[in-house]
Parts: sequence; structure tokens; C-alpha cells
Amino acid sequence: MRSASEITAAKMTESRQHPGGDFDVVALGASAGGFNALSRLLGPLPEGLGSSILVVQHLSPDYRSVLAELLERKTSLHVHQASDGEKIIPGVVYVAAPNLHLLAEAGAVRLLRTPAVHHSRPSIDLLFESVAVNYGQRAIGIVLSGSGRDGAAGIQAIKAAGGTTMAEDPATSEFSSMPYAAIATGCVDIVLPIARMAKTLIELCGTVAHD
Repeated sequence: MRSASEITAAKMTESRQHPGGDFDVVALGASAGGFNALSRLLGPLPEGLGSSILVVQHLSPDYRSVLAELLERKTSLHVHQASDGEKIIPGVVYVAAPNLHLLAEAGAVRLLRTPAVHHSRPSIDLLFESVAVNYGQRAIGIVLSGSGRDGAAGIQAIKAAGGTTMAEDPATSEFSSMPYAAIATGCVDIVLPIARMAKTLIELCGTVAHD
């Protein structure tokens, strides 16, 4: 497993033609304890981040989600609940709706009511797998606090496609089984506590200037 600084240096060396950074999309997966993890990760990220962020958190299908509204209060990024077919834009956070899978396809959001995966809809694995197929080495996948193993298969897909993979340090996460499952695949590049993860994302994703 390489250190965060080694990953950052390697990616910056690989490609400098993109003014915002070396990554188009960051896919975040969380479950139990996920709101705190997401808030602490998104909070320090600057307006004008060079990547788009797609978020799946396991929520009750019968619950009216206010996750996007709550997260927008924690960050300078624009956060909203994703709509089917909308274009994926850098510096915007797209949050999955309850009981719908969130996928990235051809630069746009897709929302699907296909069967649950690991008893979950939305599925972290499906999001990660779609990002792997459509963004390859320009994708980052991150597994945050949660119970179960959703995200582990998706992490392997992103790694196989040449993307970069991260997990919250299980020793500091509220619920550690999802990060542990991801790390156990051997496909996680960077393991960090939330307090240090935002700085690494900024280094990897860069920022874009506003008009």
C-alpha cells in the first residue's frame, strides 16, 4: 500500500493537461455513521474543486432524505439530490435519492430502481462499478464509515480500471466493517482518518478558477 504523498506525486506526474487536477469524479460510499464522516470530509473542500463528487449513503427507503440539504450547510461546494440525466459538473456534489441506485454514465447521472445489492438500494458497489467503467484512471473511490461490505467489490473495479482508491481508517471510523472489507480486498491505495482525507483530495483533484 502506497502512502497518500506517493499517490499524489505519481498522479501529478502522470498528467498535467487538466487544469482542475487529474481526476474527473470522486465516488463516496457510506452507511452507518456516514453523515458525520461525509460532513467532515466535504467541509474543508473548496468551492471550485476540480472534480465532481457522487455520494451514496444507505438510508431507509421510506425516509424523506434531507441529506443533501444537511451536507450543503457543511461545505462551500454546491450539494443537491441527484436527478436522472443531469450533467456531471466539477465542484458539484450529487447525493443519491432514497431507494434509487445512483450511477455515472457518459458524463451524466443515472437513477435506477433495479434490484437491491447486498440488501441496499442505493448500492455503493453499483456506483463504484459505473465510475470504473466510465472514468477509469480519472476516478477516485472512497469507502467511509459503515456496516457490512458494500463498496468492496466496487473498490476492486475502480482499482482494476486504473483509478485511485481510498478508505477511512477503521481505527477512527464510527462503524468500521465497510472500511475493513474494502481494505481486505488488497485494492485500497490510501487509508486515512477523515481529518486528513480532505487535504489529500484537494491535492489530487485541484481547483478550477471561476469566471
